[in-house]
Amino acid sequence: MQGMDFVDAVTRIRRRDPRFTPTAYAFLREALDHTVETRRAGAVGARRHVSGRELCEGFRELALQRFGPMAATVVEAWGIRSTEDIGAMVYHLIAEEILRASPEDRPEDFVGVFDFDSAFRFPFLPQNLGRRSARAARRRKESAQ
Repeated sequence: MQGMDFVDAVTRIRRRDPRFTPTAYAFLREALDHTVETRRAGAVGARRHVSGRELCEGFRELALQRFGPMAATVVEAWGIRSTEDIGAMVYHLIAEEILRASPEDRPEDFVGVFDFDSAFRFPFLPQNLGRRSARAARRRKESAQ
């Protein structure tokens, strides 16, 4: 994805469908790169294609890493409220030839991958913070041994 081509494509997309901010598209591009890199670290070979489900999970993971408890607020401010919205953005970029789909890819691959409330808010609810702290402490102890 070339820089100016991407910006021009997003401008054209937003003229047709202004639901998502330019920042949402930029973050989606980062989430795609993040997903490819994290998958590559655990896989044999250099396959670049990711499924809709994998991209949604990578998007969620990167948003939580980057924005923590504010992740839901940030992505909603960009106009993204569901995994279907992530898919809509992907297919807008495919139409602009910024991304490519494999023959097996379908917009339905993005439907209901996860619930945004559960994915972005649940990990930070008070009852979950104690569990997270205990897991983190256990990991620190194991790595010290």
